[in-house]
Amino acid sequence: MPPPNVTGSLHMGHAMFVTLEDIMARYARMKGQPTLWLPGTDHAGIATQLVVERMLASEGINRVDMKREDFVNRVWEWKKKYGGTITRQIKRLGASCDWSRERFTLDERLSQAVVEAFIRLHDKGLIYQGSYMVNWSPSLQTAVSDLEVEYSEEPGSLYHIKYRVAGGSDYLTIATTRPETLFGDTAVAVNPEDERYSKYVGKMAIVPMTFGRHVPIIAERYVDKEFGTGVLKISPGHDHNDYLLARKLGLPILNIMNKDGTLNEVAGLYSGLDRFDARKKLWADLEETGLAVKKEPRTMRVPRSQRGGEVIEPLVSKQWFVTMEPLAEKALHAVDKGELTIIPDRFEKIYRHWLSNIKDWCISRQLWWGHRIPVWYIIGNDSQDDYIVARNASEALEKAREKFGQNVEIYQDPDVLDTWFSSSLWPFSTLGWPDASAEDFKHFYPTTVLETGHDILFFWVARMVMMGIEFTGTVPFSSVYLHGLIRDPQGRKMSKTLGNVIDPIDTIKEYGTDALRFTLSLGTAGQDLNLSIERLTANKAFTNKLWNAGKFVLQNLPKQNDADSWENLLAFKCDTEEALQILPLPECWVISELHELIDTVTSSYDKLYFGDAGREIYDFFWSDFADWYIEASKTRYYHLENPSASATAQAVLLYAFENILKLLHPFMPYVTEALWQALPHRKQALIVADWPATSLPRDAKSVKRFENFQALIRSIRNARAEYSVEPAKRISAAIVASTDVTEYISSEKEVLGLLSKLDLQHVHFMESPPVYANQSVHLVVGEGLEAYLPLSDMVDISSEMQRLSKRLTKMQSEYASLLARLNSPSFVEKAPAEVVLGVKEKATEAKEKISLTQKRLVLLESMASSISG
Repeated sequence: MPPPNVTGSLHMGHAMFVTLEDIMARYARMKGQPTLWLPGTDHAGIATQLVVERMLASEGINRVDMKREDFVNRVWEWKKKYGGTITRQIKRLGASCDWSRERFTLDERLSQAVVEAFIRLHDKGLIYQGSYMVNWSPSLQTAVSDLEVEYSEEPGSLYHIKYRVAGGSDYLTIATTRPETLFGDTAVAVNPEDERYSKYVGKMAIVPMTFGRHVPIIAERYVDKEFGTGVLKISPGHDHNDYLLARKLGLPILNIMNKDGTLNEVAGLYSGLDRFDARKKLWADLEETGLAVKKEPRTMRVPRSQRGGEVIEPLVSKQWFVTMEPLAEKALHAVDKGELTIIPDRFEKIYRHWLSNIKDWCISRQLWWGHRIPVWYIIGNDSQDDYIVARNASEALEKAREKFGQNVEIYQDPDVLDTWFSSSLWPFSTLGWPDASAEDFKHFYPTTVLETGHDILFFWVARMVMMGIEFTGTVPFSSVYLHGLIRDPQGRKMSKTLGNVIDPIDTIKEYGTDALRFTLSLGTAGQDLNLSIERLTANKAFTNKLWNAGKFVLQNLPKQNDADSWENLLAFKCDTEEALQILPLPECWVISELHELIDTVTSSYDKLYFGDAGREIYDFFWSDFADWYIEASKTRYYHLENPSASATAQAVLLYAFENILKLLHPFMPYVTEALWQALPHRKQALIVADWPATSLPRDAKSVKRFENFQALIRSIRNARAEYSVEPAKRISAAIVASTDVTEYISSEKEVLGLLSKLDLQHVHFMESPPVYANQSVHLVVGEGLEAYLPLSDMVDISSEMQRLSKRLTKMQSEYASLLARLNSPSFVEKAPAEVVLGVKEKATEAKEKISLTQKRLVLLESMASSISG
């Protein structure tokens, strides 16, 4: 399970992954495969620390006024009290995890795995410490990953500022979105092909408001001549691109900012001001001194912390990094060699692109909650290059004494590791690694499938692949199934700001867990799903339909204490060629269709096409089983003089329904399990029942015959609807068919009568049309099958003639209006061609309807004449 944050509460993204993973686990379990779905939660360093700091603030306590140990204890107290919320909610979704193996990323054994991973990477030279540009969160007081920075389009300003060229009276005008960073300028750059500024290259510029500090004017191709004025200030300590340029050219790097977002002493008179306050004051001062040219509005791409929401500051800071290139190379080879399959495959290209352009990973965070970096420094030794890497403080002290003498004193690095570092070990740390002899590790690693959202392909999936290969020599899972995001009915991302968040717990209360799960499961891998109330309502109705079908089945089974009947019922076979051949037509048809469904659905499950599987089961259950077979089976129970037919129907109902429950169980565990256990003589729970066998027999001939039978019933139903026949009214019919067709249709005369509302006393089977054919509704069902329904049975002829006459008058008026438009030269010549074509099509359709209505009137008139005659 992708471990959700321990601070979290259930949202639709969680509901999606729980649903899909539970489907996978339940299916594999029913197929008899050894199945482990391992649950757990993530300590979520930044998010959890934020929550607890806010809680302490409400008590008037500031974290920095506490001892680290006391703060961490308060976090553990919070975790004990509130940390189980997300787990309880996941259980409510029906997650059939092995909860006895539930893990937490700060569990003792997992923490040992994290330390071991750090040490092994460090020993291989893949972890190093250095001062580099990072994304800094001033309010959180920590570095954050590139992947944890979200960019938003926001209104801002472009400030135009004069930089005087030293030794003369000329000025270069520079446009910048962050004027306060000018105190960190170490160069001014222009494009070497920009003729406007070529004469200034090699000279010096004076940085405004710095008491005359000079910086070189350089030529650099990466300067965009079209942006702003074409002159760029280079502030390597506060811009990622400037930092890379400075390292290439050997420019000095000036840091003007404190860790809390205030300016430091490098900013002179502005020291101590918040970065945004400094921006306002600096601009006012530039205006006052005549160095401000103009300020113009501009839409900016602003980097914000995914956790805290504040504006991120690019800052050079001493951090711990993992060298990623050699790890990424192996992760790329895993896809090349087919050891790892990404579903859907279009994400493979994104995976490759990211790993091919990967940067070193900043893994240190300036937090108190998390895995403490296993590095110790020497007290009194100012060189932080003299550090000790160890598994614990005792081992560190022993190593330090060997190197620096018995009287040495040490202290641990105050930083913690990035939360994603520990979660990158999740597939094997949860199974007992680094103990390769651990039973779970030997038995379940490498795992089969990872299911998660496509939005954490880099955060988590790629890192697990890299770490899995590095520490175990094996890709941690053979398949990665990526689901899409859940969006609102308009396709918008759910957010509190838009007020369009659909809460899964509220949804469960109103629609039920099964309806929610079924709705979420019908999406396609990798594609976002628009979640609407209409879909939830429809699938709640599906759940109710299933429940009502179950009640019907239960009501028509023998009494539980009727041992003889149950012995015969359980002994009844539906899954052999011989058994299928002797079944009546409706029973043979539904079993044949069921067997095909089992094969189709099993194939969809195996391919991870869960949406297809769900729709296939839905269509069969609702249409074939509920609407057709259950209705047909009622004739077996109405005629008690034929106990054999009743017993056969009971056996087929039970066989079909229990297989439907099995197929549907991974999607809808609650309702299917309840119905299964309500069926008498269930010896085990549905969750551990065997999956239906595949490749069972199917009688194609019976299927074709029943489809013909259905077509006849539909034709009669349509005719009844067209003539507005009262639903309860029984009508006569003459069925004209060949001997072969007549034989199988007449054998199910009761079913035909029940489903078509026919008067069985006046249903006749014949080889040629009846004498009253001219006074009947003639239905051509298919080749060799027709029906004649006497009009006098269906309608009041006089009333129907009046209704049709009024309708004909209205239709003729509409047709005349359409013809008038088409005969008007101004309309035909001036109207768009598609509009004229549309009117022509309407006129043709209207003419056809008039002709049909006139024929129907002629028929009714002749019938009225014969009756009166």
